[in-house]
Amino acid sequence: MNPEVVTIGLGYIGLPTSALIASHETNVLGVDINQSVVNTINKGKIHIEEPELNKIVSKAVSNGFFKASTKASSADVFLIVVPTPFKGNHEPDISFVEAATKGIIPLLKKGDLFIIESTSPIGTTEKMQKLIFASRPELEEAIHIAYCPERVLPGNVMHELVENDRVIGGVDEASTQKAISFYRKYVKGELHGTNARTAEMCKLVENSSRDSQIAFANELSLICDKADINIWELINLANKHPRVNILQPGCGVGGHCIAVDPYFIVSDYPMESKMISTARKVNNYKSFWCAEKIQNEKLQFELKNGRKPKTALMGLAFKPNIDDLRESPAKYIVQKIVQNSNNEECFIVEPNIDFHSVFKLTDYKEAINKADIIVFLVAHKEFFELDIKKEKIILDFCGINN
Repeated sequence: MNPEVVTIGLGYIGLPTSALIASHETNVLGVDINQSVVNTINKGKIHIEEPELNKIVSKAVSNGFFKASTKASSADVFLIVVPTPFKGNHEPDISFVEAATKGIIPLLKKGDLFIIESTSPIGTTEKMQKLIFASRPELEEAIHIAYCPERVLPGNVMHELVENDRVIGGVDEASTQKAISFYRKYVKGELHGTNARTAEMCKLVENSSRDSQIAFANELSLICDKADINIWELINLANKHPRVNILQPGCGVGGHCIAVDPYFIVSDYPMESKMISTARKVNNYKSFWCAEKIQNEKLQFELKNGRKPKTALMGLAFKPNIDDLRESPAKYIVQKIVQNSNNEECFIVEPNIDFHSVFKLTDYKEAINKADIIVFLVAHKEFFELDIKKEKIILDFCGINN
């Protein structure tokens, strides 16, 4: 197969993106450093959970439009979809983006389109442009370079990749238009052209805004707990105002975007990003507060009943009805409780996964029946259907019992 498109990175975004493009009968080579991931995909199977993705990958592979490899090859379009983790004190690490870029520099030719989709600090696309031209000066004004961040919701990725609007920023107008022409083949949503720096910032701002809004709800929940006010009722009533829309509180904020992207701004602009920084602290504190709340409830139970309680910890994912545990506040809370359990019995529940390498998982109905204290950390749909006996102690951090 001579690929038209090469995607570097076959994770939660790279694999669905590759599958979508290949489903339009475009030859796609997906590249990943993990040989196991490559082998799985080449069998027409997937290594992540995402509705509809398995069928799309299987069909694309069997029809010969999608293949995986650990090595890139020449193509017309290169998509960089690799992680951008942290180093040090929440400082963005773009070394994977750099490595991916360096890996395809020898393959670039006149007319090619190079696009970064990885969440990146402002200026990353321009840095990669300089990196490419430093090695291949003959490519200046000969290739197109752009940034286009993903905007998808885990559990609904395949639909949102197609239907959501995209922001596309080139290093110049020609690059912007070239990238728009590429995405128009696969995306039904509107394509909004801008420059690379604005597109990079747009991705960070979208998730920082969500983080700040959730922080308000989480801070409000702390206040209402002290004031003996039902937070769920309060928010419902406040939202009756035509210009008020308070989000629902939870046990923190997790995931690969909202809990991460604000730090990309804070790291580069620490003096200017006071509210964004504070929102991160509030949401991180909420997880700590929930863990302390559970510990105190367990101590009260032991003092009252003369025995240690059995505790059901309901949910590990970072949001409802998915299997994704990245940056999950629920997982952090469970870790804290288990570490301080002193041989107390804890039933850990996550209905969306069958196995966890650290935690022994328990069926949610069994956990509810056996536990003295039931802690709702994630609002999975299964939890709303439970019939819980009145004598059980319930700590509800996600609105299940309201």
